[in-house]
Amino acid sequence: LNKNKSYQSLMKLVEKAKVLGVRTNADNPKDAMQAAYFGAEGIGLFRTEHMFYGEGSEKPLFLLRKMIMSDTLKERKSALDELFKFVKKDIKATLEVMDGKPVTIRLLDPPLHEFVPHDKEKLMALSKELGVSMSILNRRILALHENNPMLGHRGVRLGISYPEITEMQVRAILEAAGELIKNGKHAMPEIMVPVTMGKHELRHQKEIVDRVYSETLKKLKLKKIAYLYGTMIEIPRAALKADSMAEVADFFSFGTNDLTQMSFGFSRDDIGGFLPKYLDLKLLPDDPFVTIDQSGVGELIKIGVERGRSTKPKLKVGICGEHGGDAESVKFCHRLGMNYVSCSPYRVPIARLAAAQAAIEDKKAL
Repeated sequence: LNKNKSYQSLMKLVEKAKVLGVRTNADNPKDAMQAAYFGAEGIGLFRTEHMFYGEGSEKPLFLLRKMIMSDTLKERKSALDELFKFVKKDIKATLEVMDGKPVTIRLLDPPLHEFVPHDKEKLMALSKELGVSMSILNRRILALHENNPMLGHRGVRLGISYPEITEMQVRAILEAAGELIKNGKHAMPEIMVPVTMGKHELRHQKEIVDRVYSETLKKLKLKKIAYLYGTMIEIPRAALKADSMAEVADFFSFGTNDLTQMSFGFSRDDIGGFLPKYLDLKLLPDDPFVTIDQSGVGELIKIGVERGRSTKPKLKVGICGEHGGDAESVKFCHRLGMNYVSCSPYRVPIARLAAAQAAIEDKKAL
């Protein structure tokens, strides 16, 4: 595509016109390179938990399970120490590929029960590793069960229950960036705390970040590691409390998938049974998971941006939900004065074009 002359000419025009930045959602160096090839200006969402799926994930997944099933701080710390090198390696490789472009790294988000093994052989290996009987292990698994995991023990709540989980990830991020800097390379990590609903959670986690930051500088004998600390706004309360959250955050990234789920009370996994009927009867103009519902969810985003910037005028704001690759949603983000949208690698050209069209429509309206 990049060798296509027509595409190149179009993208030159796009770059001249657009104001809004376009980043990508990428979980590994390969996706990051693909997106950079399409013109992405950074990574708006790097999910650490993706290293626990797919090829090469067996060992880190086993260690994560060991950490989840641990019953004491000592057991948990020992599993986290082993996991640390995998997380750091993954983050370092992606920061290196992006070469100084911003990389927003979301701290561990999904509910823990998602990672629990159901296979008898794997459970036995885990019970042996932890030195506990199968009946104790099964009891621990039962204790993790949640009726509504989407609203359960995930995101920042994990970091508050187990500060050592936040600490391990932050250390991995800052050491990865610091080591690249020491080797004369560039790194710009942005630490993003997910599922927050108020400034007190952000303050609690920031204390861990500050402590690990000074320890990392000392360890690597560096004067400074550039990084930003921010949050994902995906709970309606967070959008409403954005003015106080901006006291602690350097940036906001709206997680529009979850913000849509929680605003509508729709589960994205279960809408197949009724949403087609809603669209047929024109009870909703569009699928709100495809294009931002501007009059409802969009209003919350607008409030979040305005209140956040009333506290911190230069607050960096973006979105990282699936909507980042939808043209109408991109134009909406431009009108709100966001800094960037983030979308999957193959949607980067569409988002860039929509950003340029939005800027041109803006000029026509003047």
